Amino acid sequence: MFSKLVAPHGGRGLVCALLSGEELSAEKEKAKGLKQIEVSDRAKGDLIMMGIGGFSPLDGFMTRADWKGVCENLQMADGTFWPVPITLDVSAADAAGISEGDEIALVNKGEIYATMKVAEKYEMSEADKKWECEKVFKGNGEDSADDKFWEVAMEDHPGVIMVMAQKDVNLAGRVKVLSEGEYTKEYPGVYLTPAQTRRMFDDRGWANVAALQLRNPMHRSHEYLAKIAVEVCDGVLIHSLIGNLKPGDIPANVRIKAIQILIDNYFVEDNIINAGYPLDMRYAGPREGLLHATFRQNYGVNNMLIGRDHAGVGDFYGLFEAQEIFDRIPKTGDSGKDLQCKPMKIDWTFYCHKCDGMASMRTCPHGKEDRVILSGTKLRKALSEGAEIVDHFGRDEVLDLLKEYYAGLTEKVEVKMQKAASGADMK
Repeated sequence: MFSKLVAPHGGRGLVCALLSGEELSAEKEKAKGLKQIEVSDRAKGDLIMMGIGGFSPLDGFMTRADWKGVCENLQMADGTFWPVPITLDVSAADAAGISEGDEIALVNKGEIYATMKVAEKYEMSEADKKWECEKVFKGNGEDSADDKFWEVAMEDHPGVIMVMAQKDVNLAGRVKVLSEGEYTKEYPGVYLTPAQTRRMFDDRGWANVAALQLRNPMHRSHEYLAKIAVEVCDGVLIHSLIGNLKPGDIPANVRIKAIQILIDNYFVEDNIINAGYPLDMRYAGPREGLLHATFRQNYGVNNMLIGRDHAGVGDFYGLFEAQEIFDRIPKTGDSGKDLQCKPMKIDWTFYCHKCDGMASMRTCPHGKEDRVILSGTKLRKALSEGAEIVDHFGRDEVLDLLKEYYAGLTEKVEVKMQKAASGADMK
């Protein structure tokens, strides 16, 4: 059957490093005799995405030239668009025993996830890491001001903290992926590969597909965004992060269940797919919005919903900076190398009592006093403190599930409010 879906990013189809059958068995056996390198949870997620084609055209971790080009110009060395470095850090002690051309096994918590043929190793100084952080994580918000960024970021920006804590050497090279980890067992029917979502879209006759990125349970604004997309597209992929989040965020199994409750009760099921992907959140704000669009293209999506403070953290980014960055990305004229997934830019959305329904700044003429400001951070803060949830913030069925989850917690993490979540900047 001829597919009408957008082609995978990179111009080479889905590039999948995951082995199967006899080839997998042989590589697993070989891996037992290779030098074992422990990798981070973030690298584990990156490996799985390379395995299933989610990071097409990447087939391994980036060289220094790719790392530099991505940080500086949003392009790998060959000109292919890519917004966030995908690198593998190892200790200087481990790197000392590895030469270019060596094969190594990449291990996370006792499981071998991949083998790798090392093509390059390069040092990452403190200055290199700081430069990466300033290029990738610094935005236009108050916390990103020149005189404030480093003072605030090392305490409050999980992405910056993660990069600065990386080890001192990066290894680059192609990988052969041996495992999808726990995701197939823990999230059956929700953890889907790009090949699977593309097949589902084709079976439904979808050609114009939107994705809604989620790291929080769906509140009324998320629901409204998805329904806007349903009206103008063939269907919507509600695509949740099922990798690791920062402390205080709601775990994936609870979020997935909440989304399904909404789909079952408030959507036409034929127009929605509830799915998850195995990455850790990087909290890179606008750059992460671009990453979300890039790998969603591999899943068969050609429209990425981008609302207020997409993938934001603290007050590091402007409210709509993740929308604006799409207007500044480089273009080569080569459809394989350039990003083909386009942003669906949606204004600030809220419940308006006078409109008697969901609205946005483009449709509602009323004042702040008539509006219920909706945000995942605001919801998590209220739930964690046992505070009352205002009317029209979320669906009762979902709020009941979340209240039950929070009631069962023995330790709670303080949730900090940022301006984007409070509505302080709303006109």
